[in-house]
Amino acid sequence: MNREESKEEPATKEEQPFYQLGPDAVMDAVESLGYLCDGRQFPLNSYENRVYQVGIEDKVPLIAKFYRPGRWSDEQILEEHQFCFELVEQELPVVAPLQDDAGRSLFEYDGFRFALYPRKGGQGPELDNLDNLHLLGKLLGRIHAVGAVRPFIHRPVLDSQSFGHDAAALVSERYIPSELKLSYDSLVRDLLQGVDEVIANAGTIERIRVHGDCHAGNILWRDNNAHFVDLDDARMAPAMQDIWMLLSGSRDRQMAQLSEIIDGYDQFFDFQPRQLQLIEALRSLRIIHHAAWLASRWKDPAFPMGFPWFNTVRYWSEHILELREQFAALSEPPLQVM
Repeated sequence: MNREESKEEPATKEEQPFYQLGPDAVMDAVESLGYLCDGRQFPLNSYENRVYQVGIEDKVPLIAKFYRPGRWSDEQILEEHQFCFELVEQELPVVAPLQDDAGRSLFEYDGFRFALYPRKGGQGPELDNLDNLHLLGKLLGRIHAVGAVRPFIHRPVLDSQSFGHDAAALVSERYIPSELKLSYDSLVRDLLQGVDEVIANAGTIERIRVHGDCHAGNILWRDNNAHFVDLDDARMAPAMQDIWMLLSGSRDRQMAQLSEIIDGYDQFFDFQPRQLQLIEALRSLRIIHHAAWLASRWKDPAFPMGFPWFNTVRYWSEHILELREQFAALSEPPLQVM
């Protein structure tokens, strides 16, 4: 993809779905549910959807989340909400959407679907603190125990086809610079073959309802506890999907982190050790999928502003280098619990 191509192909209404979502529309949507806004409004860090902190007259501000049109069906959004409600019923620190007197949590205003959430303050977790990781392991074990009770019916499954093969095909066909296309195609073909082999060798892995995007940015630390937010990417996936993103640093450091997480996790839900070999495969799929996601959303004006380094030959060159590193990582022995 290049800037000339972007000029020749202006974004469609579907590709710029939030153009009409100005401050007045946000307040009108919130007030349609009986709240009185005080005029204060603050956009929060979100790209796939639009999320705002909205001041409420004589009350604590609320968080209004407006869903990207065309991404999820009503049934898929409501499945996410229901999962949140189930977790809250088990006294888990998950920020769930608010319900009206009729029990509804998904609303519509002027063509936009939205939900309201209580505002929860906090800071990012210190993932270098092993005690924090032990607590996160306990909480994830409890979350997954609930997630294993029943499957999602409408939400998708995380697999190598959608997150890997389909994402790579989209990039190759429409976005990779021509001078890098041959390198990208051959590398991603070999990488995904390796990913598929790792997944096949792992045997039967139970897929359960998971958070789906459990990185530090979606965890708020407050009152000496972790609070999980933004289950927008919740789907059926191996339990490891919610664990590997908490790991960082050297191999030895990651094994120490993993040991703390699994020690807490096993107190509430049995961890399958063979899922350890999925870590680099899942990481590879996320890297491929993330690049395709950025490319496919590039005509949304928020993305060029939020990711100014994207849409350059340098970005795609560095992306290919990262994929080469993942290809090497796939051949390394899996991390072990100490």
